[in-house]
Amino acid sequence: MIFHIDVNSAFLSWTAVKLLKEGYPQDIRQIPAIVGGDSTTRHGIVVAKSIPAKKYGIETAEPVASAMRKCPNLVMVPPEHKYYSQQSRMLMDYLRTFCPVIEQVSIDECYMLYDPMKDRFASPEEAAYAIKDGVREKFGFTVNVGISDRKVLAKMASDFEKPDKVHTLYASEIYEKMWPLPIRDLFMCGKSAAKKLSQMGIRTIGDLAQTDRSIVESWLKSHGGMLWEFANGIDESTVHPIREEVKGVGNSTTLERDVTTAEAAYPILKDLCQSVSARLKKKDFRANSICVEIKYADFHSVSHQKGMYFSSNEVDDLWHDSVELFDELWNGEPIRLLGVRTTKLEHMDEPQQMNIFEFQKQLESNERSRKLEDAMRQINDKYGKDTIRRGSK
Repeated sequence: MIFHIDVNSAFLSWTAVKLLKEGYPQDIRQIPAIVGGDSTTRHGIVVAKSIPAKKYGIETAEPVASAMRKCPNLVMVPPEHKYYSQQSRMLMDYLRTFCPVIEQVSIDECYMLYDPMKDRFASPEEAAYAIKDGVREKFGFTVNVGISDRKVLAKMASDFEKPDKVHTLYASEIYEKMWPLPIRDLFMCGKSAAKKLSQMGIRTIGDLAQTDRSIVESWLKSHGGMLWEFANGIDESTVHPIREEVKGVGNSTTLERDVTTAEAAYPILKDLCQSVSARLKKKDFRANSICVEIKYADFHSVSHQKGMYFSSNEVDDLWHDSVELFDELWNGEPIRLLGVRTTKLEHMDEPQQMNIFEFQKQLESNERSRKLEDAMRQINDKYGKDTIRRGSK
């Protein structure tokens, strides 16, 4: 028996709870609001949206300027990835008090087994409600819990009606609960696959399940076979804990909406680099190598890595190299997933050899400092001693 636990609108919910604790007068989950971008410049993309914002047609990953045109009174809050990582760790630690066997698959979702806690609860549903209600009472945000005897069906169940719900989707229930759903709701069925299936007359998950597998594979190759299995509730994968490798630190995100321009991809890479940077710093690591992964809308994946000019854990350094890799790697097709991973880690207390690139960076820093000193001297000569001086931290 498997649970899939998913935070409802994680970034928005975590931000809302933080703002309420700080005295913000409104719960941004209850008003048209988004997380992402800059409210002053109107640059960036929508990272998360409230249910009221969704009613205006606002979509995740669309430009902030577009979202604000749809809803002029939209409340915009910048993301805080370090805080989100903290909330994620707290949630997973709490969930482990119910069951030590947890497979975390993203910052805001995980699978867990029911067996280790079945002696404490009369049924899986009772355990799921205890988890759901406990999260709400302890942290102030909500989760959905999907229950099934298959991983893929537990995932599908957690995506049913939201927020703060428990749903079951056992293999015996797929005909009633899953087959009538539109094909786009099937797990791992992206926009391009859904469009192609629709063109073939397959509009519901049930339509796909009852189509001959070989026909589906002739249209979508191996990915079509996987979708056919999911539509029929076939999934033999098991829940197992995933331990983070000490040799590398990375993060990836599956996009709700395919990205089709480099301008839309760059801010996503920046967000990923912010997350990776925070984790590197928390573990006192610098990275010497970086890799960018792209998964296209047809689920074909490619990746490319390179050695960094100098070891670093700074966001701007990681982002500069990831953008360079992205530009070399991307073939122009719609993107479904982006990932950034750092390897060849070294501890912060290890001596760092300065190479020519870092030396040039230091020279540029010294040149900026020299120009600053010249400007301060000119102002003080003209207006009097100590008219302007350096501040102290």
